[in-house]
Amino acid sequence: MTSTADARVRAAGERAHTASRRLALLSRAEKDAALMALADAVVAASDDIVRANACDLRRGAEADMPQSLQDRLRLTSGRVEAIAAALRDLAGLADPVGEVVRGSTLPNGLQIRQVRVPMGVVGMIYEARPNVTVDAAGLGLKSGNAMILRGGSAAADSNAVLVATMRRALEERDLPADAVQLLSGDRDEVTALITARGLVDLVIPRGGADLIRTVVLGATVPVIETGVGNCHVYVDAGADPAMARDIALNAKTQRPSVCNAAESLLVHRDAADAVLPELLADLHTAGVVLDLDARAAAYADRSGTPYRAVTEQAWAAEFHGLEMSVGVLDSLEDAIAHIDRYGTGHTEVIVTEDRARARQFVAQVDAAVVMVNASSRFTDGGEFGFGAEIGISTQKLHARGPMALQELTSTKWVVEGDGQIRR
Repeated sequence: MTSTADARVRAAGERAHTASRRLALLSRAEKDAALMALADAVVAASDDIVRANACDLRRGAEADMPQSLQDRLRLTSGRVEAIAAALRDLAGLADPVGEVVRGSTLPNGLQIRQVRVPMGVVGMIYEARPNVTVDAAGLGLKSGNAMILRGGSAAADSNAVLVATMRRALEERDLPADAVQLLSGDRDEVTALITARGLVDLVIPRGGADLIRTVVLGATVPVIETGVGNCHVYVDAGADPAMARDIALNAKTQRPSVCNAAESLLVHRDAADAVLPELLADLHTAGVVLDLDARAAAYADRSGTPYRAVTEQAWAAEFHGLEMSVGVLDSLEDAIAHIDRYGTGHTEVIVTEDRARARQFVAQVDAAVVMVNASSRFTDGGEFGFGAEIGISTQKLHARGPMALQELTSTKWVVEGDGQIRR
């Protein structure tokens, strides 16, 4: 017998499939005008959105939600404006649909070309970040995909208002409201969505390790795996000390709850004297709890900076908050080996003045993004100039790193002839 959740997801999938056929015919001008209308509608509904978000935050506080997750959940009028700005940025980007990837004319006169096409129906499963609701809808619209969204229960009120606002805006432009649909908080809907093969063309999970693991292991629908971010900053021998301190502080403290925040600091022994005393003190002053190995702890002891002894759990952790593991290593190769053991393939940073050592780090570190002399916080679709992002992929197939418009397309081969037959 089909469960209620299965029936709801199937009905949503059928509506989304119908909507996707309509979206596939839209011109860039039509899609861009719709994105601008969505942005205007979100701004106009800002008070309602913030009120709904306050209800979500109140429930979160009552349930002892960690402060880092409350930060991800929180919407202010300024953040709502930023969400709308991301939609407007999308409108200014090139339309990936119809782009010719490659093509040629064969000796027999057949003209062949590989062109980008929408995926069709994309399911998005995510947690307490209501901005993802709008980013996903906007990216789906621009790339010609209908989106079925299953947000976390923590953001239920915020997501409901956001989706209702966007659906009204689509209807007012005579576009299918079912281009964006929101499932309820029923856990069974996750299973139904990730096994809706034939109705859903792609599923993207975005959230913690448990959510991603559940989707990847249980899905029969193709999955693009976004990953957790145990990101490292490695300060190499001869690095500029001031640059190293600035990058490490920014990577850890600028917004510690997000996946591109640094969780570990590794310092070459030849850079430690110039970097660690001041940097450890600065991190402590910024409120960072320090988990130090014995060699880093010696620097903290000299200045009286508080710390805890680092553990295996700390080296492997994505803290989502103001905590950082710190170690002193003997070589670049030791740093690469450490990252290989504990990293999650998200973003890794080297601070160095030696370009040869930077090239070695870039070549040997296995991550979606490798930064040279820049903060890990730049791993972001908006910062990369992609507009909003649907997530950051740590896998190696089809999409890797910040995923935006092109990653939400597939390709098809179009072959045009004038009566050729194969002999």
